[in-house]
Parts: sequence; structure tokens; C-alpha cells
Amino acid sequence: MQKSIPLNLRHVLTLVAGLLILKVTLSVVLGYRDYFPANFASDFLQGREDYFFGPYQWAFYTHVVSGPIALVLGLLLVSEAVRTGFPKWHRRLGKVLAFVVLTLVAPSGLWMARYAQSGPVAAVGFSGLAIATGGCILLGWRSAVKRRFPEHRRWMWRCFLLLSSAVIVRMVGGLATVLAVGAVWIYPLTAWVSWLVPLAAYEFTRAVRRSSRPAGVETQRQFPAPAVDSPWFAVESMARR
Repeated sequence: MQKSIPLNLRHVLTLVAGLLILKVTLSVVLGYRDYFPANFASDFLQGREDYFFGPYQWAFYTHVVSGPIALVLGLLLVSEAVRTGFPKWHRRLGKVLAFVVLTLVAPSGLWMARYAQSGPVAAVGFSGLAIATGGCILLGWRSAVKRRFPEHRRWMWRCFLLLSSAVIVRMVGGLATVLAVGAVWIYPLTAWVSWLVPLAAYEFTRAVRRSSRPAGVETQRQFPAPAVDSPWFAVESMARR
């Protein structure tokens, strides 16, 4: 009974987080009416008339279309129910996500970062986000190819948290609007906080779990049983321990 309470709480928090991500993703899609064609009176496009052409225009449209797709795919791929119940679809969707992030989301985000309206601090922050997102999914793909599935899951969680930075950016922007906070440092700070804080929280949680784990369990984690019928057997067997 004592173990069921935190488990239920985790499920509730996971559900709330998933619904929040879907809500923000839907709001981005609904905002397409201001992007096709470009409405420079809208919040995001305001003041971008001078450079909204050529490479930036292509990067912008690529990013706003591929970003929600990557976020929804990431939400499905970190789901334990999808991973264990539909392993073939998990692998297929993982390949699609890797392609979308490496060829569309990360390059377009990196190009757009150069034009961050809040200055070089925000530009460097968003550039770091784009590079880190591409790097995490590359390392996640590499660890999956080498059948290091626990490592693969860690890298993909990092990638998902980085993709979810768009949710935090919109939350901070909405909160600033509600509170009528017009400070010039809000947006540059958000460019860094939106992805560094979730990553730091994830790494801190992992460190706490490792420190509280008995030595024998840690040894078992380092030497999992070999795969039997599929590459997912090793992960599933570790999850049951």
C-alpha cells in the first residue's frame, strides 16, 4: 500500500504533463492561421518583416511544422505502454523522430536562433538548445544500435526534455503576460532556463536514485541478461527487477 501512493502520484503527474504538452502543441498548430500567410501583427512575427524571407522563412516554416510532430512522437516514444506493448512501432517511430529532429527541427532551430529578437544571450541559448537536441538523439540512436538500451532510454529522455522546452517557453511567456511583466531579461533568461533546468532536474533525480540504490542492484543493472527473442528483452527484464 505504501508503494502504491507514489506510483499513483507519478501516473497523475505524467498524465498532467502529457496533457499540457498536447495542449501547447495544439495551440501551436492553431496559430498556423497567423503563419500561413505570415501575419506580422501577430505576437511571434511582429517585428520580423525585415528578414522574413529566403533562408529564415524556410527555417521558420520548417520549424513550426516539424516541431509539434517531433514533440508528439517524443511523447509516444517515452511512454512505457507504447514501448512494451508495441515494440515494432516504437522502433519505427524512433527512426522517424531521429530523421525529423536531425534534418528538420535542429537545423531550422539553429538557423532561427541567429535572429533571436532579444539579442545575443537568447541567440546563444537557443543555439545551444538546437545543438544539444541533435546531439542527444544521435547518442540515443548510437546506443540503440549497440544494444545499450538503458543508455538509449536515458538519451531519449534527455532529447524529449529538450523538445519540451517549447512548452516551457510558452508557459513563461503566458505567465509574463498575465502578470504584466515586461522586463527585457525575461526572454533571454527563458532561452536558457527552458532546457537547462529540466535537464538539471533529470540528472539530479538520476543521481539521487543511484546514491540510494543498494550496491547489489547497481551491479545487476550494469550486467543485464542477454537478449533472447528481441532487443527489447534486455530492457523488459531489467524493468521487472
